[in-house]
Parts: sequence; C-alpha cells; structure tokens
Amino acid sequence: MLRLLMIASMFALAAPVAALETVETIATTAVLQDKRDKKRAEIKEMRQETLARLYSEEPQAAEEIQDAEGYAVFSSVGVNIILFSGGGGRGVVHNNDSGEDTYMKMGSAGVGIGLGVKDFRVVFIFNDDKALARFIDKGWDFSGQADAAAKSDEKGGEGSASESVMKGVKVYQMTEAGLALQATLQGTKYWKDKKLNK
Repeated sequence: MLRLLMIASMFALAAPVAALETVETIATTAVLQDKRDKKRAEIKEMRQETLARLYSEEPQAAEEIQDAEGYAVFSSVGVNIILFSGGGGRGVVHNNDSGEDTYMKMGSAGVGIGLGVKDFRVVFIFNDDKALARFIDKGWDFSGQADAAAKSDEKGGEGSASESVMKGVKVYQMTEAGLALQATLQGTKYWKDKKLNK
C-alpha cells in the first residue's frame, strides 16, 4: 500500500513538471517562429526597396523580371580591410511560375587592397528554369570565377548589367553610389537558409 502511495505521489509531482516543460517548448517554438517571421519580413522589405530603386535607374528591368522564370534579390555588407575582404548577407529567390519564395544566405571572402565597408545589393534575373532550380537547390559558388564586366548595347560600352555570369542569367549590382559597372561576384557563395525556409 505504501509503495502504491509513493508511486502515485511521484506521478502527481511529475505531471506539473511535464506540463511546464510542454509550455516552455511551445513558448520557445513561438519565439523562434516570431523571429523567423520578422527576418522574412525584413528581407521582403529589402527586396521591395531594391527593386523600386532598380526600376527607377533601369526601367527595362521591370519587364525583364516580369518575363523571367524567376529572380533573386540579395543585400550584403562587404568589409575590406587592407589585404582581406569578407562579407555576408541574405536574400530571397522568387519563382514567377509557382509564386514561391525561397530564402537564402550569401557569404564572400577574398583578398584585395583597401579599407572600407561596401553595402551592395544584387539582383539576379533567371531566364532559364534550370538555372533557377539549380540556384535554389544547390546554391552557387563564384569563388573560382572572375568578376564579370557589364556590357550594354544601349549605352554603347560598359553598362549596368551583366549576362556573362551564367547562361540565361542577368545580374544587376547596386552600391550606395548607384548601379555598378561590374558584377562583383568573385569569392561569393549562395545557399539555402534552412532556418527561414521552415
């Protein structure tokens, strides 16, 4: 009888502890979800601001994005200190056919001379569905590729976009000073953000 009472007491004590652990787990999950939602909202706002700026500087880009298989917008802060440069950022890929967004990260590291911080945005326009799928599923690694000088027929020389990065992909890069004349992708990797795609 005493043993039964002891077992019953143990269960009586364990029940509130288990309930408390469940409540803590639910609260933690809710906090993490809230953080993910805020980060997604920030990235979407960045995308909207970047595209608005791109369309004002290169109006034809709006039609290019509308007609494309999809597009991606990234924001990165690059740091260049004497002989080493590095940077990181986030972005989102939009599939025009499915309407689905995929959140991604980017990171870069390289060697160069200089000192300063460079805030830049990159817009990829995918005119090839295989290139779009490959970018989303496997990411891209530009660590072994040289920067691509941009060419534009309309401006008769160096312009603001490059199509030489990969077949079927057009790239616009913007800095604080405006559209860049060169797609600076060397040493940059892009990959899926596992946390934000949950």
